[in-house]
Amino acid sequence: MYRKHLQEIPSSSTNVSTSLEWDSGKTSELLSGMGVSALKKDKLGNENTPQDLLVSSPCLPPKRQKVKDNEKDFGIVRRPWLLREAESGISLDALPDELLLAIFAYLPLKDLLKVSMICKRWHRLSFDESLWQTLDLTGGNLLPGVLGQLLPAGVTVFRCPRSCIGDPLFKTSNLLKIQHLDLSNCTVSAADLHSILCLCEKLQNLSLEGLVLSDNIIKSIARNPNLIRLNLCGCSGFSAEALELMLSSCSVLEELNLSWCEFTATHVKAAVNHITSKVTQLNLSGYRENLQIADVKTLVERCPLLVHLDLSDSMMLKPECFQYFKQLVFLQHLCLSRCYQISPAALVELGEIRTLKTLQVFGIVTDSSLQLLEEALPDMKINGSHFTSIARPTVGNKKSHEIWGIKCRLTLRNPSFL
Repeated sequence: MYRKHLQEIPSSSTNVSTSLEWDSGKTSELLSGMGVSALKKDKLGNENTPQDLLVSSPCLPPKRQKVKDNEKDFGIVRRPWLLREAESGISLDALPDELLLAIFAYLPLKDLLKVSMICKRWHRLSFDESLWQTLDLTGGNLLPGVLGQLLPAGVTVFRCPRSCIGDPLFKTSNLLKIQHLDLSNCTVSAADLHSILCLCEKLQNLSLEGLVLSDNIIKSIARNPNLIRLNLCGCSGFSAEALELMLSSCSVLEELNLSWCEFTATHVKAAVNHITSKVTQLNLSGYRENLQIADVKTLVERCPLLVHLDLSDSMMLKPECFQYFKQLVFLQHLCLSRCYQISPAALVELGEIRTLKTLQVFGIVTDSSLQLLEEALPDMKINGSHFTSIARPTVGNKKSHEIWGIKCRLTLRNPSFL
């Protein structure tokens, strides 16, 4: 019986492809930056296919073969694991990319990041665009470089409110594919925020609620002609000129929330004079002395399709502005809370708007006068909600992983680990 001499049998080192020069250091840094520990690698032969992912079947240990006297100069050596067929099961390395992607699609975010450390092939597949369409990192502490590696993976829906965002450190200037973006109430510098938005030109929905912005950020938003919903509630740091440019460029906006920004009267006039005529839901509340009745007249003339209008906390509004509300033939929801120059008795006139379904007038009517108003306007729901949902990404349950009705698949189950 022929046997190969011991020296002729390839060593295990010759079975590992020398072309596999993938450096896992960068991915390891990403994992540590997100608080994810990498999978422990086993000995050579188990690196590409973890034992717990093999379909194993029990088998008896191989019997030791006897060596005849005339064959003592020959050695019997078992071939390295990588050169022989898996006797205990099916190796995942034998599966085509399509099947591995189908398996990876069931992995939660942290496990997906862990398997990216297994080998070069799994790293490539784990960052396939099909797996990264929707991403939710709400409340995370994102160290510098994390977003720079994750967002270019093909993310189109990114939910990241109430997070601490470090410098994204993008390694490419290619535009991102993000269409729906929520960074509300994040801790992020204007410079880092601009580095993200300057790569976004396909946005359809955007929420930057509560952030300090800049003219450059507003100009970056202006480069998104397909923007449908925009929430800038409570934002500051940009000029009236930049606001005018943005509103003129975003001509298909349907929902716009500009409430409680640090606006001067000049900002307010820039807004009412340049809001697109296609807008159907608008929140311009919180401008006290800066929103005048003349601004309401201009607004109604520019935006005849308004269905939902919130002008709460506008001290200068009086019942004479009702004549302009009556011109809005599609108006269903009107908010005038804390517009103190409007008396409860004057509100009865709004009953002439046949399309009006809800009316919010908190701070104007007392409990006793509310009952009388409800009797005078029986077809209208009064003071049913303290807040409006105009352009906001998530309404109601904060634990929901949805933004604008889109559910995110990849989510952080426990943000404290970041």
